Amino acid sequence: MARENGEIVYKIYRALTCGLSPMINLHLRWRKFRGLEHPKRWTERLGFPSLPRPAGPLVWFHAVSLGEGMAAIPVIKCCVTRRPDVTVLMTSTTVSAFEVIKNRLPTNVIYQFAPRDTQAAVEAFLSYWKPNAIMLMESELWPNLIIGAAKNGIALALLNARISAKSFRRWSLPVILPLAAFLLSKFSLIVPLSNTQAIHFQLLRAPPFVINFSGDLKYAIEDTISEGDHNLEELQEQLKHRKVWMASSLHRGEDKIMLRVHKMLKEVYPDLVTIIVPRHPHQGQVIASELQKKGISVAVRSRCDKVSLETEIFVVDTLGELRELYKLTPVAVIGGSFLPGLAGHNISEAATAGCAVLTGHYLGHFDHMVQEMQRLNPSSVLQVSGDMLGEAIIELFGNTKILEARRTAAKQAYHALSSGVIENIWSLVQFHILDKSVPNR
Repeated sequence: MARENGEIVYKIYRALTCGLSPMINLHLRWRKFRGLEHPKRWTERLGFPSLPRPAGPLVWFHAVSLGEGMAAIPVIKCCVTRRPDVTVLMTSTTVSAFEVIKNRLPTNVIYQFAPRDTQAAVEAFLSYWKPNAIMLMESELWPNLIIGAAKNGIALALLNARISAKSFRRWSLPVILPLAAFLLSKFSLIVPLSNTQAIHFQLLRAPPFVINFSGDLKYAIEDTISEGDHNLEELQEQLKHRKVWMASSLHRGEDKIMLRVHKMLKEVYPDLVTIIVPRHPHQGQVIASELQKKGISVAVRSRCDKVSLETEIFVVDTLGELRELYKLTPVAVIGGSFLPGLAGHNISEAATAGCAVLTGHYLGHFDHMVQEMQRLNPSSVLQVSGDMLGEAIIELFGNTKILEARRTAAKQAYHALSSGVIENIWSLVQFHILDKSVPNR
């Protein structure tokens, strides 16, 4: 009965997406007009390819955006190295992910934009690329894609699997739960990023035998630099005699919190430079303009501004440089966590760079990452409110021993948690997916 109910709900979803396809396609064109889709390759979102498909087996990795895509890269490189007989196809949905990830993939990986979850787009995509297996990253549960793959005998894996509290409540609704169970029954492998996430998938009636653990792939993101001008040596030289701290991945409203902290710190350390990295780069110009109106001296990364002796705030409005920027500062404040309704961001990049890591209390699924690091070493991550952030940074700047202890603790906790993650997940992928759908020649 549960399976039948799931099939019924899916048929309703399929009918709705079919009926709304003209509106969905029109919305896609509107997004392209607004610059939210790639100006030349946007038709890939309708399932139309822009590159030829090589002969032989093919494995498709899909990540919705930049963070998920970066987590997939080490597994993709593992696949390219250990299974050279297999072509790897990588897709994402956002232009920002495309611009960064395209330069970090091995040269023989094919990169396309993912099709929208309409039956026509999915069928066109699958019939052209004919993947032997699909590796979905984190929370990509798209009904037409999953059922289309299952009907074509394509093996499915969900790597670094997670589901937000809001999505979990939605999928748990009595009307929707049968669809969740129906979709999850099509997977051969689900690798949750935490015990809590594993419980969520079990409550959504995923088959217990497909749930396996490997560790969080976000700990295993490689320290690579994309092609292009990412040389930060000049900036490092400009900052070397200044007090520096960085607030990264800031959402709208958090920049105001960081400005208050900056003013507080400036009274104690007149030579202070604050590095602000908004979550969405286009917000950088807005922030810089507002700061300049307040009489604050600002340098902007995209304009190649130099950090002069008068510069107070350096705004980074570029993509793909965050990991390198963390190496320029002893203190990193991770945004997306200081206002209600936000859900945190990856702290491991700052930890591996050897920063003292501070974050707010609104962490979403990243709460497990903070808890794991604090369990290994309580000094590895400091959680504070926006009101207490300034005092916490003053304490770090004022006590070298405390600062160095927190920097060391963060780096050690990161290395402990990242050890073996790639090998673990590759073993699971090989055993549950590749050995059965793409056997060695």
